Amino acid sequence: MSTPAVKVSEIDRKWYTIDVAGKVLGRAASDIAYILRGKHKPNFTPYLDNGDHVIVLNADKIAVTGKRLSTKMYYRHSGYPGGIRETSMQRMMETHPERVIEAADRGMLPRTKLGDAMLKKMRIYNGATHPHEGQTPADIVQVLDAGRGTRRVRE
Repeated sequence: MSTPAVKVSEIDRKWYTIDVAGKVLGRAASDIAYILRGKHKPNFTPYLDNGDHVIVLNADKIAVTGKRLSTKMYYRHSGYPGGIRETSMQRMMETHPERVIEAADRGMLPRTKLGDAMLKKMRIYNGATHPHEGQTPADIVQVLDAGRGTRRVRE
């Protein structure tokens, strides 16, 4: 008996929404990365991008624990000598809260072209509305309860 290999033409992508208002950043990012990677599917293949699309709502209302707002820093570099810039998490939440969730999920995905392709399937919005109603997204809780066996993400 052989293990069936998934072909790119056989991948069926679905759309899911998650409302992160009041949820802890790391736990929500872990659940999002789980769906983006495709680990909730029975035909998960590590070398293929067979994950689904995720729509993240209310990114500006995400919760963090401890002193992270004042102590956690985000760094970027221009490529020139002395060109490093740092931004605190508090400043990032005020100006671009969607980048906080994107950075958290980027760290949980593979550091390859495959991870970049997975990250492109995530859309982050600050409000409770999104322009993807045509894709008829389902709630992420349905998949996480069945596939992961957890009850962490609740309404």
